[in-house]
Amino acid sequence: MACERYEKTLASDDACETDSAIYSDSADSDEMDCSDLPAMSCRCNMHEGIKLEMWRHSTSMKQVVNIIIALERMKNIKPKSSEFGEEEVLNIIMENVIQARRVTAAEATPSYYKTSKTLQCSICDQFKKFLVKSSGSPRLLGVTLRDGNSDSKVRFNLSMYASPSATPNASQPVCLAISKSNLYLACTESDGSSPHLVLEEVTETLNTIKAGDQHANLLFFRKETGVANNTFESVKYPGWFISTAFKDMEQVEVCQVPSSRITDFTLENK
Repeated sequence: MACERYEKTLASDDACETDSAIYSDSADSDEMDCSDLPAMSCRCNMHEGIKLEMWRHSTSMKQVVNIIIALERMKNIKPKSSEFGEEEVLNIIMENVIQARRVTAAEATPSYYKTSKTLQCSICDQFKKFLVKSSGSPRLLGVTLRDGNSDSKVRFNLSMYASPSATPNASQPVCLAISKSNLYLACTESDGSSPHLVLEEVTETLNTIKAGDQHANLLFFRKETGVANNTFESVKYPGWFISTAFKDMEQVEVCQVPSSRITDFTLENK
């Protein structure tokens, strides 16, 4: 079109019967006639507040109509929120549900590791009966030693062990081996009988002992019960303690407490 710039704000009552022609892509005229302004205003039916500007260049009627249609459609578009609605949030939760189930953790088998601490000592009960090796069979006796018989008492290597599963202030796990031999004190049972104490020969190095293996019967919990008193409870058979009889020359055994036997011992380095 060839005219100067023209502005007109169209009111909502600027309507005419040719309104449908403006909104159709099949309008007969391709250019707007600037010389007939009243006719142009009657042919447009636009909402109040839309400003129509004419510039000094050629514009087809079809382009103008497309712009008007686009503006009308934009009025009917509802903005979509970027936030999650209740339904979307529920779907996310249901897709990521963590199913809880009860799991019973299997108790780990305790392991005992040999430390660098080893105590060489002899052992006697509270009535000064020493542990002596029998000359006939491999067993220990509780014997009151007279002057000049001190060499008969057995010397032990008391090896100390540690366990990661041990609780604070727990008893000290130990193994009791007769010095210069492969004989260890062991708590065992046979043929369904009650546990009893034996001397067991062991040739392997006992750096690690696991509860339940073949050497678990060599372990005892050493617990100090007084100024110098100690008890030795079997690790494999809880409640069974190394003990001596009140009578002299009786076999050293294990027993349950309370008992008529003696379970308190002192360790002598001499």
